[in-house]
Amino acid sequence: MKNFVIIDGKGHLFGRLASICAKELLSGKKIVVLRSDKIEISGKHIKTKLKILSRFKKRTNTNSKRGPFHFRNPSLIFWKGVRGMLPHKIKKGTNALKRLRVYEGVPLAFWKIKKMVIPSALRVLKLAPGRKYSILGNISSEIGWTKKNFITETEENRESSNRKFFFDKKKIIKIIHNTKNINFRNKLIPVKSQ
Repeated sequence: MKNFVIIDGKGHLFGRLASICAKELLSGKKIVVLRSDKIEISGKHIKTKLKILSRFKKRTNTNSKRGPFHFRNPSLIFWKGVRGMLPHKIKKGTNALKRLRVYEGVPLAFWKIKKMVIPSALRVLKLAPGRKYSILGNISSEIGWTKKNFITETEENRESSNRKFFFDKKKIIKIIHNTKNINFRNKLIPVKSQ
């Protein structure tokens, strides 16, 4: 996990995050994007949903098993967005795409690892106040993604365990701080040598 750049996708704009990931992947970095279900898309919710639904009509006329394939889960929607920004039909692009991992929620392996935020892709900083936006996980669940409840449960478990760890850590720091204030020199008894 040392070589990976781990990004927390929550609060990031879809296109901005995808373009930054694509550029870094081409330069040779390995990227992991967590909480892809919390990635945000600028624009009205219904308009974005209809745009994604319109893609589902596009298929092979004779045999739809031949593609194009349209994904419903947020991780694969984001993966396909990054793929569109890479030259994925040549070796350099396919190798770059292999270096990308995208997850909904936070898997157990990444619970205690520090995650990055990309300020140039954050909605709070880049989208004007009052502008409408939609969350990729909500759109996916309306389209047919069925794992939203499971992901929210695991996220609640993770956050509760993190909260417990944080409060325990605060207690330990407070105890250490209190013991530093105690003057031990007055309480030490000198040992007599024989």
